[in-house]
Amino acid sequence: MIAQAVAKISAHEAQSAANGFLLDHLPDRYLAVEPRLDALLQAWRVKVVLTYPFIGSVGEVGEIIISAISEDVLSHTPLTEMRERARQHYEQHREAIQTAFSQAGN
Repeated sequence: MIAQAVAKISAHEAQSAANGFLLDHLPDRYLAVEPRLDALLQAWRVKVVLTYPFIGSVGEVGEIIISAISEDVLSHTPLTEMRERARQHYEQHREAIQTAFSQAGN
């Protein structure tokens, strides 16, 4: 018999814990979004996206898995992998990002 996940922390708390992890390890353009409870793992799966002011998300770069019991980070996409995916998304959207920042300065 498989035990049912009993989330002691909310989706909001899981997202907050994931964002705290990101703040400790990566620059400010990374954001944890859309937590989903994984009952089998008894954890929250939280997407990590690269985001910019005036534009929003430009793409998913990884995932952080947060315990549904304790807010601990159980695992995450390697930081070097997230940085590389972010670089690729930046390159794909460079013109839009630069345009948005130059228009915001006017």
